[in-house]
Amino acid sequence: MLFDLDGVLVDSTPAVERVWAAWAREHGMDPEDTVRRAHGRPSIATIRELLPHADAEEEDAIVEERELHDMEGMVALPGAIELLSVFPENRWGVVTSGTRTLASKRLHTAGLPIPRQFVTASDIRKGKPDPEPYLIGVEVIGFPAAGCIVVEDAPAGVMSARAAGTRVIALRTTAKDAELLAAGANWIVDDLASVCGMVNHSGLELELKNAIIV
Repeated sequence: MLFDLDGVLVDSTPAVERVWAAWAREHGMDPEDTVRRAHGRPSIATIRELLPHADAEEEDAIVEERELHDMEGMVALPGAIELLSVFPENRWGVVTSGTRTLASKRLHTAGLPIPRQFVTASDIRKGKPDPEPYLIGVEVIGFPAAGCIVVEDAPAGVMSARAAGTRVIALRTTAKDAELLAAGANWIVDDLASVCGMVNHSGLELELKNAIIV
């Protein structure tokens, strides 16, 4: 299994909204629209889209520095600790749009393990919804794409994973069902507390509670 981080394993939404809303107001932009655009994508991609004539690297560094210092309310989302404890470390990984430094600090703050298979913005050239992040994730974890299941919460992440050839469990922690379905989700559940896992001789076995099945 390959997990997105923010909105899947870790509740970083309050911090993300605080940082991006403040940044948007500083630049005379609509905070709500900016936060929506930023979710699930590398921050530098959002900056380049919204401020095409700015120094994107400098602005990106400012945003990351603020995110690194805002860990208030950073906790594991329901079911995350329990599900990860079931899997051997070679059977799961994280694919996130954040940098390795930021992602590691959020995992640590939330009391979650640092994965052996760890793909971050530091490892990719094209962010979600491009398939590159999950193509790298599949390669790193060492299983064919058809044998991997991704857990995502943002439409951009769902599209990235589906384009890479995996199946996707989408969580309702961020986007609406219609958006997740349009992006290509195979299943939709509330959060990881709705996902039960076990390891047997044939691999990983999952049970989804109250899921929408496409």
